[in-house]
Amino acid sequence: MNIDIKLHQDDLPDQIVLSDNIAVDCEFMGLNVERDKLCLVQISTGNKDAHIIKLNRETYNAPNLKNVLKDNKINKIFHFARADLLFIKKYLKINVQNVNCTKLMSKLARSYSDKHGLRDLIKEFTGEDISKNLQSSDFGGDLSDKQLQYCAKDVIYLHRIYESLRKILIRERRIGLYDDTIKFIQARVDLDLASFTSDIWSH
Repeated sequence: MNIDIKLHQDDLPDQIVLSDNIAVDCEFMGLNVERDKLCLVQISTGNKDAHIIKLNRETYNAPNLKNVLKDNKINKIFHFARADLLFIKKYLKINVQNVNCTKLMSKLARSYSDKHGLRDLIKEFTGEDISKNLQSSDFGGDLSDKQLQYCAKDVIYLHRIYESLRKILIRERRIGLYDDTIKFIQARVDLDLASFTSDIWSH
């Protein structure tokens, strides 16, 4: 697949036209939000395109990107939104609005499987088998072509996965349960930031 990849330094360009339905992903230096900084934000409109924003990790000054993420009229499709929203809130200092998460959708829709990783969903719903070998690589420095391709593939399939999972949720009459669950996502992020990372409902 040919992907139209655009690498942007610090922020999205002024006057950029996206859509009201975008896929979003992030890359970090690691998984410890207090230690490991947010490096990249990737956005796709679902048209085999990927805008990769390499953030200024000293200032995180990215007003255009922040405005897109805060715009309640734009649907944002994440995979494992809990992690991405955590780093976005910590470093960009915003709450992302109008969020959907294909990992949560998968866990509620695909009760026939215990595999809910992005690679598994891509393979099931698109037939593509992507490599996740670069998942743990240095996204803080200069980016290689392979890293850019990896980042792009993390977002270009999310629209199709989202629509497929939504159909299952509607068919199985679980869409209301999902809608109620995704409303909790901001509170879950706030709990993570407050170091309540375990299941607070457990005995």
